Amino acid sequence: MTTILVVDDEPSIVTLIKYNLEQNNFNVVSTGDGQTVIDLVEEHQPDLIILDLMLPGVDGMTLTKQLRQKHNSVPIIMLTAMDTESDKVNGLDNGADDYLSKPFQVRELLARVKAVLRRNTKARKKVTKNGHNPLSDEATMVSIHLHNLQIDLLQQKVYQNQTMLNLTPKEYDLLAYMMQHAGRTLDRSEMAKGAWGIELSGLDTRMVDMHLSNLRDKIETNPKDPMLIKTVRGFGYRFSQEESK
Repeated sequence: MTTILVVDDEPSIVTLIKYNLEQNNFNVVSTGDGQTVIDLVEEHQPDLIILDLMLPGVDGMTLTKQLRQKHNSVPIIMLTAMDTESDKVNGLDNGADDYLSKPFQVRELLARVKAVLRRNTKARKKVTKNGHNPLSDEATMVSIHLHNLQIDLLQQKVYQNQTMLNLTPKEYDLLAYMMQHAGRTLDRSEMAKGAWGIELSGLDTRMVDMHLSNLRDKIETNPKDPMLIKTVRGFGYRFSQEESK
């Protein structure tokens, strides 16, 4: 059974979420104390975390960073009463997979839970018995070599000149998607949908620009004159194509 960890210091919110998740056949573990989250994650190995941003002890943003620093890629839906664009961008940039503002409709929360779990099953490159990688165009593709980059789709790791890079989950997913579509010009909405499984439009697509800027800082020799991730003015971006080594 799929296990979901619910972290919120408001008992009424926890009760509401827990009841509805259990009605949809999820196993639920809950806590209102941010300081217990890391231990609960290690003990229960949840498939997803619903995490309130404002918590006593340790806030949700800090917990997300701590989990990602431990290379734990469990999907996280962040809950918050704050609803500014910068809050959402900060949450996603620090490793959250989705963001839901309070107050929320239970139906929307359940839809997001199912969508994130579905994305995670596909996008986290779980290889089936026949060796098929859902994000790969070919069943046998388990790694990609382009330029001085190697991406391991099984271990979800990226190496540059044999040195492992420290990428956030969002950066990894974006780079993996672009490298699998190297040579193609991709618009921002397509990249968000393909890499993260989310629909973005209008100003929200700036989230893609922000993550790509961070990614360039990590993989480009000169981020101001990028050779790997090219900007295609008026349209989007293209990962420079090169024959695999």
